[in-house]
Amino acid sequence: MTTQNTLSQDTESIQHSGLPVIVKVLAFMVILVLIFTGIANLLPQVEGQAPKETKVDLAALTMDSYIAMGEQLFKGKGTCTLCHNELGRAPNILALDMVATAKKHLSSDEYKGEAKNSEGYFRESMLEPSKYVVPGFGKQGEPSPMPVINKPPIALSDIEIGAIIAFLQAKDGGQPTIALPKDVPAENTQSSALSAPPEVAKNAQAVLTKNGCPACHTILESTATIGPNLKTVSQRLSREKIRESIINPGAVIAEGYPPIMPTNFADKMMVKELEMVVDFLAQAGQKPATETEQKGE
Repeated sequence: MTTQNTLSQDTESIQHSGLPVIVKVLAFMVILVLIFTGIANLLPQVEGQAPKETKVDLAALTMDSYIAMGEQLFKGKGTCTLCHNELGRAPNILALDMVATAKKHLSSDEYKGEAKNSEGYFRESMLEPSKYVVPGFGKQGEPSPMPVINKPPIALSDIEIGAIIAFLQAKDGGQPTIALPKDVPAENTQSSALSAPPEVAKNAQAVLTKNGCPACHTILESTATIGPNLKTVSQRLSREKIRESIINPGAVIAEGYPPIMPTNFADKMMVKELEMVVDFLAQAGQKPATETEQKGE
């Protein structure tokens, strides 16, 4: 209402002035441009960006600070608590003695991985989660829904993965066996200016998969129920509300679901990727994607 009143007042002032018509028209256009520029600046600006690596001062790093860093990553950037919680989607890691749990899994006849101790088991679980899926979680014979932790969208570095391992070994009173990092990996010492910009995903299905959406939502081939069913979201939300639920998931919480969706998905997506997902979900439940569309051909 304020914008409309301002526009009306400015228009009336121009109309009642003694200026030539062409000057009045130009003045009116300038006012419109200024008003809409102001409105545009009030809207959320979404830009894609590569995941940010935690900065570490290796000279000042102690095991205690490395463990603390691991806990922060576990509960934050690593998004581990999104699934590893009391809701039962995955083992509730914070409630388990993880060193003892690792030993138990390593001695199981069902374990087919290559780890020999808890340090190796934790690393393998993050880098090759399908090597061993804990009985009772996931689907028998299918790959683990857990994303590979050192690839997008999470993309933890070797140092960050080591910090999480230290945290998991120490959180229940254990002694970390992982050594403190001494050198930053060569690939991390290169100037960011030399790094290739992130590529835009081919289609919405690729964006959803890259960001781990099927781990919590019924979408694509997933039947997960931690979050709302995205195959029918277009029957509940408008295109604008779908976009808002990605950019600001805390604005409206779907009834019956916990408010656990990460708030940084919009930051991890390129603008084009965000719009692809919005378009795809706005049509979900109306027209299923063809096999060609799913492959991005």
